Amino acid sequence: MDPLLHKKALSLSYFTVGYNILEGIVSIFAGLLAGSIALVGFGLDSFVESLSGSVMIWRFRKHGKISEAEEKRVEAKAIRLIAYTFFILGAYVLYESAKKLYFREIPDPSLLGIIISIVSLIVMPVLFYMKYHTGKLINSRSLVADSKQTLACVFLSVTLFIGLGLNYIYGLWWADPLAGLIIVIFLIKEGYTALQEEKLCC
Repeated sequence: MDPLLHKKALSLSYFTVGYNILEGIVSIFAGLLAGSIALVGFGLDSFVESLSGSVMIWRFRKHGKISEAEEKRVEAKAIRLIAYTFFILGAYVLYESAKKLYFREIPDPSLLGIIISIVSLIVMPVLFYMKYHTGKLINSRSLVADSKQTLACVFLSVTLFIGLGLNYIYGLWWADPLAGLIIVIFLIKEGYTALQEEKLCC
Protein backbone atom coordinates (compact mmCIF):
# COMPACT_ATOMS: atom_id res chain seq x y z
CA MET A 1 0.00 0.00 0.00
CA ASP A 2 1.32 3.46 -0.93
CA PRO A 3 2.38 5.14 2.37
CA LEU A 4 1.05 8.54 1.25
CA LEU A 5 -2.35 7.12 0.29
CA HIS A 6 -2.45 5.13 3.54
CA LYS A 7 -1.75 8.35 5.45
CA LYS A 8 -4.49 10.14 3.48
CA ALA A 9 -6.99 7.36 4.26
CA LEU A 10 -6.14 7.60 7.96
CA SER A 11 -6.46 11.42 7.89
CA LEU A 12 -9.87 11.17 6.22
CA SER A 13 -11.00 8.75 8.94
CA TYR A 14 -9.77 11.13 11.67
CA PHE A 15 -11.63 14.01 10.01
CA THR A 16 -14.79 11.90 9.75
CA VAL A 17 -14.72 11.13 13.48
CA GLY A 18 -13.92 14.70 14.53
CA TYR A 19 -16.53 16.27 12.28
CA ASN A 20 -19.26 13.81 13.31
CA ILE A 21 -18.60 14.34 17.02
CA LEU A 22 -18.84 18.12 16.58
CA GLU A 23 -21.92 17.79 14.38
CA GLY A 24 -23.55 15.45 16.89
CA ILE A 25 -22.97 17.78 19.85
CA VAL A 26 -24.30 20.87 18.04
CA SER A 27 -27.27 18.98 16.53
CA ILE A 28 -28.42 17.50 19.84
CA PHE A 29 -27.97 20.86 21.60
CA ALA A 30 -30.02 22.63 18.90
CA GLY A 31 -32.57 19.81 18.89
CA LEU A 32 -33.12 19.98 22.65
CA LEU A 33 -33.50 23.76 22.51
CA ALA A 34 -36.10 23.59 19.74
CA GLY A 35 -37.76 20.33 20.81
CA SER A 36 -36.82 18.85 17.42
CA ILE A 37 -36.62 15.05 17.36
CA ALA A 38 -35.32 15.19 13.77
CA LEU A 39 -32.32 17.21 14.93
CA VAL A 40 -31.74 15.00 17.97
CA GLY A 41 -31.97 11.87 15.80
CA PHE A 42 -29.56 13.38 13.29
CA GLY A 43 -27.13 14.18 16.11
CA LEU A 44 -27.35 10.68 17.56
CA ASP A 45 -26.67 9.23 14.11
CA SER A 46 -23.58 11.44 13.89
CA PHE A 47 -22.24 9.91 17.11
CA VAL A 48 -22.75 6.38 15.76
CA GLU A 49 -21.05 7.43 12.52
CA SER A 50 -18.07 8.56 14.62
CA LEU A 51 -17.95 5.08 16.17
CA SER A 52 -17.79 3.47 12.72
CA GLY A 53 -15.11 5.99 11.75
CA SER A 54 -13.16 4.91 14.81
CA VAL A 55 -13.23 1.34 13.52
CA MET A 56 -11.67 2.62 10.28
CA ILE A 57 -8.94 4.43 12.24
CA TRP A 58 -8.20 1.24 14.19
CA ARG A 59 -8.12 -0.73 10.94
CA PHE A 60 -5.61 1.54 9.25
CA ARG A 61 -3.41 1.96 12.35
CA LYS A 62 -3.22 -1.81 12.85
CA HIS A 63 -2.60 -2.56 9.17
CA GLY A 64 0.42 -4.82 8.88
CA LYS A 65 0.88 -5.10 12.66
CA ILE A 66 -1.50 -8.00 13.28
CA SER A 67 -2.69 -10.88 11.14
CA GLU A 68 -5.44 -10.25 8.61
CA ALA A 69 -7.62 -12.89 10.30
CA GLU A 70 -7.29 -11.16 13.70
CA GLU A 71 -7.94 -7.78 12.06
CA LYS A 72 -11.17 -9.02 10.49
CA ARG A 73 -12.30 -10.79 13.68
CA VAL A 74 -12.00 -7.68 15.85
CA GLU A 75 -13.51 -5.45 13.17
CA ALA A 76 -16.52 -7.76 12.79
CA LYS A 77 -17.11 -7.69 16.56
CA ALA A 78 -16.95 -3.87 16.60
CA ILE A 79 -19.36 -3.62 13.67
CA ARG A 80 -21.90 -5.88 15.41
CA LEU A 81 -21.83 -3.57 18.45
CA ILE A 82 -22.33 -0.55 16.21
CA ALA A 83 -25.27 -2.30 14.48
CA TYR A 84 -27.00 -2.86 17.84
CA THR A 85 -26.44 0.83 18.64
CA PHE A 86 -28.27 1.78 15.43
CA PHE A 87 -31.25 -0.35 16.49
CA ILE A 88 -31.39 1.19 19.97
CA LEU A 89 -31.23 4.74 18.62
CA GLY A 90 -33.79 3.88 15.94
CA ALA A 91 -36.24 2.67 18.59
CA TYR A 92 -35.74 5.87 20.63
CA VAL A 93 -36.25 8.21 17.66
CA LEU A 94 -39.30 6.18 16.53
CA TYR A 95 -40.90 6.48 19.98
CA GLU A 96 -40.22 10.22 20.27
CA SER A 97 -41.38 10.96 16.70
CA ALA A 98 -44.61 8.99 17.14
CA LYS A 99 -45.26 10.64 20.52
CA LYS A 100 -44.77 14.13 19.11
CA LEU A 101 -47.12 13.40 16.21
CA TYR A 102 -49.79 11.84 18.43
CA PHE A 103 -49.76 14.52 21.13
CA ARG A 104 -49.08 17.34 18.62
CA GLU A 105 -45.95 18.48 20.44
CA ILE A 106 -44.97 21.43 18.26
CA PRO A 107 -41.20 22.06 17.95
CA ASP A 108 -39.81 25.58 17.67
CA PRO A 109 -38.36 26.60 14.31
CA SER A 110 -34.58 26.08 14.36
CA LEU A 111 -32.40 28.30 12.18
CA LEU A 112 -29.31 26.71 13.77
CA GLY A 113 -30.58 23.28 12.71
CA ILE A 114 -31.04 24.46 9.13
CA ILE A 115 -27.47 25.82 9.13
CA ILE A 116 -26.19 22.46 10.44
CA SER A 117 -27.95 20.60 7.62
CA ILE A 118 -26.57 23.02 4.99
CA VAL A 119 -23.00 22.64 6.30
CA SER A 120 -23.43 18.86 6.22
CA LEU A 121 -24.73 19.05 2.64
CA ILE A 122 -21.53 20.87 1.68
CA VAL A 123 -19.00 18.79 3.65
CA MET A 124 -20.36 15.26 3.29
CA PRO A 125 -20.43 14.95 -0.54
CA VAL A 126 -16.79 16.13 -0.69
CA LEU A 127 -15.80 13.71 2.08
CA PHE A 128 -17.65 10.88 0.32
CA TYR A 129 -15.79 11.48 -2.93
CA MET A 130 -12.38 11.71 -1.25
CA LYS A 131 -12.89 8.50 0.75
CA TYR A 132 -14.35 6.60 -2.20
CA HIS A 133 -11.56 7.69 -4.56
CA THR A 134 -8.83 6.93 -2.00
CA GLY A 135 -10.41 3.57 -1.16
CA LYS A 136 -10.39 2.59 -4.83
CA LEU A 137 -6.75 3.65 -5.24
CA ILE A 138 -5.53 1.58 -2.29
CA ASN A 139 -8.01 -1.25 -3.00
CA SER A 140 -9.60 -0.91 0.46
CA ARG A 141 -13.12 -2.35 0.47
CA SER A 142 -13.68 -1.15 4.03
CA LEU A 143 -12.89 2.49 3.14
CA VAL A 144 -15.13 2.29 0.06
CA ALA A 145 -17.92 0.87 2.26
CA ASP A 146 -17.32 3.64 4.81
CA SER A 147 -17.58 6.23 2.02
CA LYS A 148 -21.03 4.87 1.15
CA GLN A 149 -22.07 5.42 4.75
CA THR A 150 -20.92 9.02 4.36
CA LEU A 151 -23.13 9.22 1.27
CA ALA A 152 -26.05 8.00 3.39
CA CYS A 153 -25.36 11.00 5.66
CA VAL A 154 -25.95 13.25 2.65
CA PHE A 155 -29.46 11.82 2.26
CA LEU A 156 -30.06 12.23 5.99
CA SER A 157 -28.99 15.88 5.70
CA VAL A 158 -31.46 16.41 2.85
CA THR A 159 -34.24 14.90 4.99
CA LEU A 160 -33.28 17.10 7.94
CA PHE A 161 -33.10 20.23 5.78
CA ILE A 162 -36.55 19.63 4.28
CA GLY A 163 -38.15 18.83 7.64
CA LEU A 164 -36.68 21.83 9.45
CA GLY A 165 -37.20 24.12 6.45
CA LEU A 166 -40.91 23.32 6.17
CA ASN A 167 -41.35 24.04 9.87
CA TYR A 168 -39.25 27.23 9.79
CA ILE A 169 -40.76 28.77 6.62
CA TYR A 170 -44.32 27.45 6.57
CA GLY A 171 -44.90 26.47 10.21
CA LEU A 172 -45.59 22.84 9.28
CA TRP A 173 -44.75 21.42 12.73
CA TRP A 174 -45.47 17.82 11.71
CA ALA A 175 -42.63 17.91 9.13
CA ASP A 176 -40.09 17.68 11.97
CA PRO A 177 -41.28 14.41 13.59
CA LEU A 178 -42.02 13.07 10.09
CA ALA A 179 -38.37 13.71 9.21
CA GLY A 180 -37.54 11.87 12.43
CA LEU A 181 -39.47 8.82 11.18
CA ILE A 182 -37.51 8.87 7.90
CA ILE A 183 -34.27 9.03 9.89
CA VAL A 184 -35.46 5.91 11.77
CA ILE A 185 -35.62 4.05 8.45
CA PHE A 186 -32.00 5.00 7.75
CA LEU A 187 -30.91 3.93 11.24
CA ILE A 188 -32.62 0.54 11.05
CA LYS A 189 -31.37 -0.09 7.51
CA GLU A 190 -27.78 0.77 8.47
CA GLY A 191 -27.96 -1.48 11.51
CA TYR A 192 -29.47 -4.37 9.55
CA THR A 193 -26.94 -4.06 6.72
CA ALA A 194 -24.03 -3.94 9.15
CA LEU A 195 -25.34 -6.99 11.02
CA GLN A 196 -25.99 -9.04 7.90
CA GLU A 197 -22.88 -8.17 5.91
CA GLU A 198 -20.58 -7.17 8.80
CA LYS A 199 -19.54 -4.00 7.01
CA LEU A 200 -20.15 -0.33 7.60
CA CYS A 201 -22.31 0.89 4.75
CA CYS A 202 -25.94 1.59 4.07
